[in-house]
Amino acid sequence: MTARLGVLGHRGYADLQDVLAELRRLPSELGASLHVEDTLADAIPGAAPLTADSAIDALITLGGDGTFLRGARFLDGRQVPILGVNLGRLGFLTATGRDGLGRAIARLVRGEFVVEPRMALEAQVVDIEGQVRRRWRALNDVVLHKGGFARVVQLTAIVDDEEIASYSADGVICATPTGSTAYALSAGGPIVVPTVESIVIVPISPHTLAMRPVVLPPTARFAVRINGDSAELLVTVDGQVGMTFQQGDTLHVRRAAAPILVARLDGDGFFSRLRQKLAWGGLADRD
Repeated sequence: MTARLGVLGHRGYADLQDVLAELRRLPSELGASLHVEDTLADAIPGAAPLTADSAIDALITLGGDGTFLRGARFLDGRQVPILGVNLGRLGFLTATGRDGLGRAIARLVRGEFVVEPRMALEAQVVDIEGQVRRRWRALNDVVLHKGGFARVVQLTAIVDDEEIASYSADGVICATPTGSTAYALSAGGPIVVPTVESIVIVPISPHTLAMRPVVLPPTARFAVRINGDSAELLVTVDGQVGMTFQQGDTLHVRRAAAPILVARLDGDGFFSRLRQKLAWGGLADRD
């Protein structure tokens, strides 16, 4: 059976054209077919278009973590593994770099990879009338934060209909275990192993020493609303999409029904990525 591979890429990377040139010849050699998003169609003539309805066996993202996150949102809950090819600097979510592309694609076609199910979040903004204004799926995080002004905002956080805190801060991060090493980590949150399903709540610059990050069970339902003026507040999902947050709105976040499937090659463990990409683990070995 011919493997059907979807391809998403970021035009901003210098190596992208070379990578796409290599992808042009791989399908015939490996017995695979390509479905390519419209912004890359001119580089791979003859490839099928990649749409939300395309029947694909795996999705390849060409870029960095941002491109990987975009690929996860593109699938919108479909149980298709994602293989990230890193063309940038960090690439914490990706499985291989530019030099390993051919081998990685070959293993993907042959099914020689491990799938890591990663918990995702479902978020929605509900207005004062109870109507859903927007809904998203997030692999990393959902953030309610300030826009352009300098003063703090008054937040009320609720878990399973119980108020847990009212405090002043620059905002709040609601992260998955995967997202615990992203913005949440920079804001002082804990590192959570991706297989430990949980929801991490991290206040952003709280105006009190009493507020600390909280790790909730995956079944928890988290909500946050603003007390007072909500001017210039934003909800941002995975650092890429979002909307303005209006007076009377409530942000609701819970575990998504379906996980994101991350394709991993052998020798690519979570802690090895922490050491290599985030310099985690203390002092380097000395002679």
